[in-house]
Amino acid sequence: MPAYRYEALDADGKALKGLIEADTARAARGLLRAQALVPLSVEALAGSEAEGGSEAGARAWLAPRVFNATTLAIWTRQLAGLVAAGLPLERALSSLAEEGEDERQRTLAAALRAEVNAGASFAAALARHPRAFPEVYRAVVAAGEQSGQLGGVLERLADDLEQRQALRAKLLGAALYPAIVTLVALAIVVFLVTYVVPQVAGVFAGTKRALPFLTTLMLGLSAAVRQYGWVALGVLVLIAIGGRLALGNPVFREKFDAAWLRAPLVGRLSRGYNAARFAATLALLAGAGVPILRALQAAAETLSNRAMRSDALDALVLVREGAPLASALAQKKRFPGLLAMFARLGEQTGRLPTMLERAAAQLAAEVQRRAIALATLLEPLLIVTMGAVVMLIVLAVLLPIIQLNQLVR
Repeated sequence: MPAYRYEALDADGKALKGLIEADTARAARGLLRAQALVPLSVEALAGSEAEGGSEAGARAWLAPRVFNATTLAIWTRQLAGLVAAGLPLERALSSLAEEGEDERQRTLAAALRAEVNAGASFAAALARHPRAFPEVYRAVVAAGEQSGQLGGVLERLADDLEQRQALRAKLLGAALYPAIVTLVALAIVVFLVTYVVPQVAGVFAGTKRALPFLTTLMLGLSAAVRQYGWVALGVLVLIAIGGRLALGNPVFREKFDAAWLRAPLVGRLSRGYNAARFAATLALLAGAGVPILRALQAAAETLSNRAMRSDALDALVLVREGAPLASALAQKKRFPGLLAMFARLGEQTGRLPTMLERAAAQLAAEVQRRAIALATLLEPLLIVTMGAVVMLIVLAVLLPIIQLNQLVR
């Protein structure tokens, strides 16, 4: 049964807002009047069956996302806890619709509850909101419903989302400090070169003596930055826009991603991060009972690196033709050998999901270790580089002063 958001007045003239389920908007107004309420507006929830048509679909896609990575993990954990405690799915969704902190999440939960009450499976209800729930999420839920273990599957799904978010947060945290230091250093250098150096050097322009080479060089650099700085910035912006558009081409994007994997330092990080994500997703899907071919397809789609995604899809073809998963992954050299080794152990022992989870954990730990080591190495290098650049600028300012003092003596 579709759900509607309403605004109405009670007998005292007080405005009320809420959600109501009815077959049509007219029926919803009738139910409100039966409760001695005067309906002011009744709107179908986004994604409900009452809201059809291309215009409604366009509004749904243009609307802000209900979940980000963190809030989706929290919402899944809450739902998993309610279902695992023995609460029926409909009542669990009702609780989230009534007690959620965010209005958009309450609205989404109410829409899901209405679709489940109408006879749809939970996975089918989630499929009506593809922007909120990724394909992998829906596949895991569908497998949990088919196996009758929805609560346990939701718990594992929440664990996976939290672990993935924790790894992403640690990588961002490791990169944050070097990025801030770099931006601050660039801002300081631009300020010194464009303002301080010309002001100080201008004092010595009237001496009619040749300025030191370093000062002359810094003045030339300052003039170039002041005269062509905006042009250079515009060129950089155009290059960034052109690169962004070029990355939209699948062929170019795959070649770029393949080259990125061969880059020193960051290439190994990207390779390990994507492999860990692939292994974790594949373990989650296989553990939930999703067929291996479908699990491989869904796991491949989660890879941000297009070159590794292409390798995963090639491995899917090999598995479909009868090759073992470990053999198919071993033929793709972009995937770490550790992943193929654990996959082989899993196939030999009949514990493929467990072995893939261990592979994902080891790969994630290695990525985290390398990221922290790289950040630890970059921090002093950036500080030393910034100090050296500032020292050159200060010398360019001090050398004319030293030269003038020698003349006075």
